[in-house]
Amino acid sequence: MITVNNLMQQYGDRRALDQVSTDFPAGQTTVILGPSGSGKSTLLRALNLLSRPDAGTLTLGTQTIDFSHPIDQATILAVRQHFGMVFQEKALFTHLNVLKNLTQGPIKVKGQSKAQANQTATALLAQFDMSALATRYPYQLSGGQQQRVAILRALAMQPDYLLLDEPTSALDPELEAQVLRILRDLAQQKKSLIIVTHNMAFARAVADKIIFMEHGRIDYDGSAAGFFNAKDPRIQRFLHAMTF
Repeated sequence: MITVNNLMQQYGDRRALDQVSTDFPAGQTTVILGPSGSGKSTLLRALNLLSRPDAGTLTLGTQTIDFSHPIDQATILAVRQHFGMVFQEKALFTHLNVLKNLTQGPIKVKGQSKAQANQTATALLAQFDMSALATRYPYQLSGGQQQRVAILRALAMQPDYLLLDEPTSALDPELEAQVLRILRDLAQQKKSLIIVTHNMAFARAVADKIIFMEHGRIDYDGSAAGFFNAKDPRIQRFLHAMTF
């Protein structure tokens, strides 16, 4: 379980996070929704300390971090061990093939043997029907394939939580569907996922919990069914605007 309490973050005259308090249950898929600039990505990045709020606390297991105090590098590294992160940009190592992209982190960061890292990576590729890509380089992959490899690279680190920030926003609909299928499978396996997305059909299909943000605040925090059936006028306007 991850819990945040009273997170505050100011960028100039804009308050990106305004007294944000919520939790992220393990073994569930939490989807963060909201209009552009609402604080979704800022909240997501705060969880693994890529973004550091000005105040508030983050509790991960038995460890609590108070953002009003300096955070040392050892604490940052310890927290990040719990997370895998997938961004909009695939950011694969262009000089390495797919298999080596998946094994670099476990070998360099976790100290796994090459044999162990290769075994894990090979199993992941087989699990998601991507074994044929193992020897290819990023330039030989489509955008959808690159993003799927980025997800597997994060999974190869065996994180407690997988964080995904608009993982399909740069893809066309066909390639987007390839990526969403992997995420749907992970959700069905009860992996701990926290996803920022604008895809309402995907959110409806996979979310156990939805957080809806606007102006740096959480306006809804509850079940997916409750969100999509909400009578709140603001939520209805948002859903209507996202439906063509």
